[in-house]
Amino acid sequence: MPNISNRAQHMPASPVRKLVPYALKAKQKGIKVYHLNIGQPDIETPETALNALKNIDLKVLEYALSEGNIEYRSALTEYYHTLGFSDLTPDNFIVTNGGSEALNFAISTLCDDGDEVIIPEPYYANYNGFTSTFNVNVVAVPSTIDTGFALPPIEEFEKKITEKTRAIVICNPGNPTGYLYTREELQQLAEIALKYDIVIISDEVYREYVYDGKQQISMLDFPELSENCIIIDSESKRYSMCGVRIGCMLTRSKKIHDAAMLFAQARLSPVLLGQIAATAAHQNDGAYIRAVREEYTHRRNILVDLLNSIPGVICPKPRGAFYCVAELPVDDTEKFAQWLLEKYALNNETIMVAPAGGFYSDPELGKKQVRIAYVLKEEDLKRSAEILKQALKKYREEFSL
Repeated sequence: MPNISNRAQHMPASPVRKLVPYALKAKQKGIKVYHLNIGQPDIETPETALNALKNIDLKVLEYALSEGNIEYRSALTEYYHTLGFSDLTPDNFIVTNGGSEALNFAISTLCDDGDEVIIPEPYYANYNGFTSTFNVNVVAVPSTIDTGFALPPIEEFEKKITEKTRAIVICNPGNPTGYLYTREELQQLAEIALKYDIVIISDEVYREYVYDGKQQISMLDFPELSENCIIIDSESKRYSMCGVRIGCMLTRSKKIHDAAMLFAQARLSPVLLGQIAATAAHQNDGAYIRAVREEYTHRRNILVDLLNSIPGVICPKPRGAFYCVAELPVDDTEKFAQWLLEKYALNNETIMVAPAGGFYSDPELGKKQVRIAYVLKEEDLKRSAEILKQALKKYREEFSL
């Protein structure tokens, strides 16, 4: 038998997907599973994007440019101009196969084996996978549910900085918590990045979906970080286009951009058809985003209120994205999530959640928490909350909690 690399053996499993076999078995038994575990919106993709794909009249589906085709990079530039960043040009963007590849480019551009990135936790679980691929170590700074997962004190970041620190990674608004960073919090991060000459990698793929009259503050709002900032962006959640696999890495730093381009050239090109769809999606006048934001606000309010009405459940109200982290009155949410799929059904229905242990560097910190995505319609969210309420009661009785 061939040997398997140490890298593969130490690659962390996705906490969002590793319970999929149990969900498939439940479905094979005829049980309906409500998927609260994954950020796959049920919102329809913009018609402009769908029509662009239907009406393609190309005779050859050729390679795209390694940096992305000019039509799409121009659309991105115009989009960022509407956000107030009029200094940006198409040359600031590298188009990627989803935000995931943009993160890979950022980490591989900045880090060598054994280097470190600091990340407030809980954090998007695939950050572990991206860093593990390049033998880069995650140094976590824990946030807590009692503060709604606000940025930990900046002193805690400073304590973690070493000669191997290359970047601080944030997600704003956050996956999995939905936390929206304040300008003051981001200013503190900007100052520490400049003090130690490290880079802020800001994952802003949920930028449009913030609530309660708030607005997302981008790290681009801090021009002093022109050489110390990378923005990660994606069309997946903005336009409900997860399947087109189109995102981008954006930086004002020519040094970082030119280095990242070497990785872009090595993988040849981003998806041509995805760029065609994404370019067309940006033709929308903003009405699409406003309508979707209103829908997510409605779903958030329904779900979070229902969760907090369940005895023993604690769930801060997120200000952005379409996730929340809830603490449940159970011994182990990994065990509970599997039990939901293997052993429990209410009128032949159950739910699938993502245990939050996988969103922490130390799984024990998330042992009683789950991430829930409110990407289902209202009646499905209400039904899911009722299933969770009854399941918790049954689980606690069965295991004498």
